[in-house]
Amino acid sequence: MSAVRICSFLWIGFCMIWLLAGLVTKQVHERTDVVSRLLYGAPVILGFYLLFSGRLPVSWLDRRLFTQSELVGILGVSFTALGIAFAIWARLHIGQNWSSTPTVKVGHELIRTGPYAWVRHPIYSGLLLAACGTAIAHARLRGILAIAFVWIGFAIKSRIEESMMAKTFGEAYESYSQSTGALLPKFRI
Repeated sequence: MSAVRICSFLWIGFCMIWLLAGLVTKQVHERTDVVSRLLYGAPVILGFYLLFSGRLPVSWLDRRLFTQSELVGILGVSFTALGIAFAIWARLHIGQNWSSTPTVKVGHELIRTGPYAWVRHPIYSGLLLAACGTAIAHARLRGILAIAFVWIGFAIKSRIEESMMAKTFGEAYESYSQSTGALLPKFRI
């Protein structure tokens, strides 16, 4: 079985787990508006479209970046699996506070343990790592563009969430944001 096919199965498994986990969340107190959702959603959707679509009408996007080999396939599948596992861990760890859109829930808690001790947005970090793995498995130029779009979308979304969390948790969130990175861990040397 090809690395690309294995990555596809990993993503399908992720989607099934995500849908099931989404059934149990707290009631919404405050949610972002539709314009904000389009602002971050459009680049993410475009990025994943580039990553998973068949042949594109723009042929140069399907240009190979490097030769596919067993090592490249293993690397791609490994990054995809690790990223998906990290995102699922973060989703399960945040529990009922999770929402697909930047939201403040009724009784919202500031989670700073588990994957949230490393980064403030571990779900996005995991999905970015998984997208990188899938792009490596595909070994096509469109993968780089896909990662860029997904990164931009998650960067926008995380800033919206940061604003809501800062408003909700004040000093506690400020302290948390100074000790952890947003999408990548802060390394203290």
